[in-house]
Amino acid sequence: CGFNMVHAVSAWMRTAGSVVWWREYTVGGAHPGEDGLVHASIEKVTIDLKTGTVARHPISTRNLDFTVINPAFVGKKHKYVYAAVGDPMPKISGIVKLDVSVSENDRRDCIVASRMFGDGCFAGEPFFVARQPENPNADEDDGYVVVYTHDENTGESRFLVMDAKSPNLETVAAVRLPRRVPYGFHGLFVRESNLNKL
Repeated sequence: CGFNMVHAVSAWMRTAGSVVWWREYTVGGAHPGEDGLVHASIEKVTIDLKTGTVARHPISTRNLDFTVINPAFVGKKHKYVYAAVGDPMPKISGIVKLDVSVSENDRRDCIVASRMFGDGCFAGEPFFVARQPENPNADEDDGYVVVYTHDENTGESRFLVMDAKSPNLETVAAVRLPRRVPYGFHGLFVRESNLNKL
């Protein structure tokens, strides 16, 4: 059951004594040029703690990386994962939404929504921002997927805000930036209430 782990997506404990773990892994080199084959995939891993058995299967055939979930669901059973489309890797050409509950019944591709940025337009790592972070009854996907993009044709960079519930991750706001944000930029979104506690 060997594999090359890249990013952990999430995990939770089932009551039956098994762990469900979503993770990213790579086939080929971690950087272009090592062996000419770079493909980052997301798979479901189920570890049965009683028997010690491990079951794995991919949940999409797309080249996906930089996954994110609603932070309120970290360590809990969740339904949605948002991921960057690495086409061509390491550039991010779009964002997809996966419904991982599909994998409970069958092994078809779990992508339920996507937003591709167009020719020559690439992005950085996506983040999920809840619309009502203080509301414990809010839907898991009630929020926004945000990302920085750069259009290599025009030299324009934008901060995009996409509706996480829409079937095409509809852009609800696009802010033109005065400077380019480099690909691979990592960040963190923090609630104002948490900042006020500092």
